[in-house]
Amino acid sequence: MESKIQLFQNTLIELKESSSNETKSTAGDKYETALAMLHIEQENTNQQLEDTLKQKILFSKIDPAIPASKIINGSLIKTNKGYFFLSIALGKTVVDDITVIALSSHSPLGQKLLGLKVNDMAEMNGIIYLIESIV
Repeated sequence: MESKIQLFQNTLIELKESSSNETKSTAGDKYETALAMLHIEQENTNQQLEDTLKQKILFSKIDPAIPASKIINGSLIKTNKGYFFLSIALGKTVVDDITVIALSSHSPLGQKLLGLKVNDMAEMNGIIYLIESIV
């Protein structure tokens, strides 16, 4: 996550430098178009940076050591379809040769899993997820 934040910050610096280096030596319309494109790219990168920083804050508030009898944010869930870590959407990772999918509690599957207990089931796109354990 830190590398992603650094990448967005570096991109913003580069875009700012590009904007500063853009001169009016080119035709007026071309210059204005180039500046507008740089501005749009800056706005997009700023939004991505802001979203990533929010995810970092949310992730830092998760304490997976808190025992829970039902699925909450920070739960590691073993289902009949694999392992899920309810946190933020980070995708797949492999831990001790076990594939774990980190998904957001705001995702469709995350919303269906929240609050479930061992032996409960959730259905998503025709797939049944049986909760085998909650860590």
